Amino acid sequence: MTQFGKPISLIHNFTTKSGKAITLGTGTGTKWQWLKKGRPEDEQHTLHQDLVDQLVLALENGYNHIDTAEVYTTHPEVAAAVKQSGIKREDVFITTKYNPGFRTFVAASKSPTEFIDIALKELQTDYVDLFLIHSPFFGEVISHGQTIESAWKELIDAKKSGKVREIGVSNFAVPHIEKAIKVSESKEYQPKVNQIEFHPYLQNQTKDILKFAKENDILIEAYGPLTPLFRIKKDGKEVDDHPLKPVLAKLSEKYGKTDSQILLRYTLQKGILPITTSSKVERIRQSLDIYNFEISKEDVEEIESVGASYPFRGFFDEEFKDFD
Repeated sequence: MTQFGKPISLIHNFTTKSGKAITLGTGTGTKWQWLKKGRPEDEQHTLHQDLVDQLVLALENGYNHIDTAEVYTTHPEVAAAVKQSGIKREDVFITTKYNPGFRTFVAASKSPTEFIDIALKELQTDYVDLFLIHSPFFGEVISHGQTIESAWKELIDAKKSGKVREIGVSNFAVPHIEKAIKVSESKEYQPKVNQIEFHPYLQNQTKDILKFAKENDILIEAYGPLTPLFRIKKDGKEVDDHPLKPVLAKLSEKYGKTDSQILLRYTLQKGILPITTSSKVERIRQSLDIYNFEISKEDVEEIESVGASYPFRGFFDEEFKDFD
């Protein structure tokens, strides 16, 4: 990933179908899905124009990587934004995720195969660049009898058919990934990506996941990389004063960058590809302006040391208790 300046070494340097190196991802998840789902009933199946506008801004200002998912219900907005931007489909890298169900919520699709056909129609495309299993929390009833192993075999079939270019997982701990690897026909069909929550307050979503990913040629993508700036909670209450706050202020002044840029650059220097989002043009541009500086080894170590002193997990807290 070198198109913006200082090179960053990632396990997989993905490109768009046309061969352009991908940027960090712009997300359409947590915030947007609830905004869409919170609208009046008669608006549920209409485009959320604010999201379309935000995605167009991101594409027009340098992003070429969009992250969506079945559960987000934002495929139509992604399709509309790509079309409105005038950017060729082959110049955009689109990720979506199959939802196998969660807790008491039954999966909307009976299988990854069924879902990918729905996704292609909603995205108005004949291929997806990256297709992930959104979580490993399968259940006999909620997942329509699917398991990690059976679902992974269907992702392999989707890749072979050309409907998807790359395949991977999300929120998987080591034992979950091992199940997918076990039924992969070759290294070509093993998971290439694990998209997980990552930030200085959660440097391993689950035990040894970064180490395992490196050893098995799996790119870690980070959702929530800016968590220390926005959503720290303890005992259900927002926390404004936490240990990284003065550290980020100090580093922001030292490097002449915003707190967000420091966190995004830190993530990249860990060999992790961030997924982030913003509706403001200035912040969209700033998030891509992180390739022209480097955080020193000592400052990275301070971020990690201070971060480790204040553990915080924003997602799947109950599910991962047995994997820490």
